[in-house]
Amino acid sequence: MLIVAYGGSQIIDIASVSGALEIANSYGANPQYSIELGTLARRAIATSAGISLHASHTVEAVTGPLDTLVVAGGAGCEEAAESERLLVEICRLARRSRRIASVCTGAFVLAAAGLLDGRRVTTHWGWAAQLAERHPAVAVDVRPLYIRDGNVYTAAGVTSALDMTLSLIEEDHGPTLARAVARELVVHLHRQADQAQISVFLSSPLPEARLVRDMTGYITSNLTANLTPSALAARAGVSTRHLTRLFNVHLETTPARAVRAARTEAAVLLVRSSSLPLAAIARRCGFTSEQTLRQAFRDLYGCTGDKIRRMPDMPQAVAVRGGENPGS
Repeated sequence: MLIVAYGGSQIIDIASVSGALEIANSYGANPQYSIELGTLARRAIATSAGISLHASHTVEAVTGPLDTLVVAGGAGCEEAAESERLLVEICRLARRSRRIASVCTGAFVLAAAGLLDGRRVTTHWGWAAQLAERHPAVAVDVRPLYIRDGNVYTAAGVTSALDMTLSLIEEDHGPTLARAVARELVVHLHRQADQAQISVFLSSPLPEARLVRDMTGYITSNLTANLTPSALAARAGVSTRHLTRLFNVHLETTPARAVRAARTEAAVLLVRSSSLPLAAIARRCGFTSEQTLRQAFRDLYGCTGDKIRRMPDMPQAVAVRGGENPGS
């Protein structure tokens, strides 16, 4: 495994990949992962956090077959994508690699090298429009955490690098080792590739009103509690009418719809990542019955939970219709 970095690389992008592989080795990955960091001329680089990293390899000197080539993202991605010297080496190494991957804005480097043309890829949601504009031959999909297209993997960035790496470990060594690594990393759950980058409460700017922030945090942490508008208002110490006004202003939705969307998001994650029956998932996520959960799936995704579980990719959410009863 060769991770290629450059000045301004994001240290989390590098550490998420290398850290997960190191733990996989400690749990008996066979064959073991060889984890190397490469830079042009084996230069030490200053990451975007100001921490310097010393490379173990000069990318120009790497020869022989590679299992996996990973290009990190970071604030220096644009300069890196304009470096002819680096792009030549990336192309050469890609031809020698079983698979190639990028984390976050590392996709800009792979795209500039022509390695993403005709492929479906992802990157951090804040950079997706720019990537699509610069490289029209690349099919940019901002929704998933990571995407595999053939032997090319792209991750949305930051912690999604960890999800992608766990997926690589599972592909190489099976789900038992991947789960062991996730537990060691204190990761609650190995998120599926098609889980949305942005949840219902992050799709808009962070609410300026502290009360709304507190209530959304309470909702997502207490899905099985009484989350009716009146109960939430009582907890917040305001009238139901005032709480509804605040949610409309800051989240462009009502408290009831926000609760239903949060419960549905959590249910989708369980459907995609477990074999639990829908009735059990409904109870865990605060729905009053399996039928109300099925209706929520139809309202938000236009299909049933059974279909969501079978589909290789998540359906795109549609406009929420109704759903004013947060217990449904």
